[in-house]
Amino acid sequence: QVQLVESGGGLVQAGGSLRLSCVASEGTFRRYRMGWFRQAPGKEREFVAGISTSGGGTDYTDSVKGRFTISRDNAKNTVYLQMNSLKPEDTAIYYCAGDRDYDRTYDYWGQGTQVTVSS
Repeated sequence: QVQLVESGGGLVQAGGSLRLSCVASEGTFRRYRMGWFRQAPGKEREFVAGISTSGGGTDYTDSVKGRFTISRDNAKNTVYLQMNSLKPEDTAIYYCAGDRDYDRTYDYWGQGTQVTVSS
């Protein structure tokens, strides 16, 4: 079973940037659609961004379009989330996830990394 480990979270001022990374333990990673999700205190987990196996297809939730970019490097078993123009409402725990069957049901999850944006 593939394991996912996120890193790159932290505290940043509004308007700043962070890049999250998620490393997979196995090369089968390259066969999975990957996604980033987030969960803010008192809220449900929400989808943030997704990327196809090749990296050629991406999608985003409306609130991050134009500010966040998802990418992947299959040679490094890594998926990234570049976050620019951060806002306080982006504060959450961010999780990466793998969709093994390409049905938008995510089968593998990382432990999460905290992102805090101060105003």
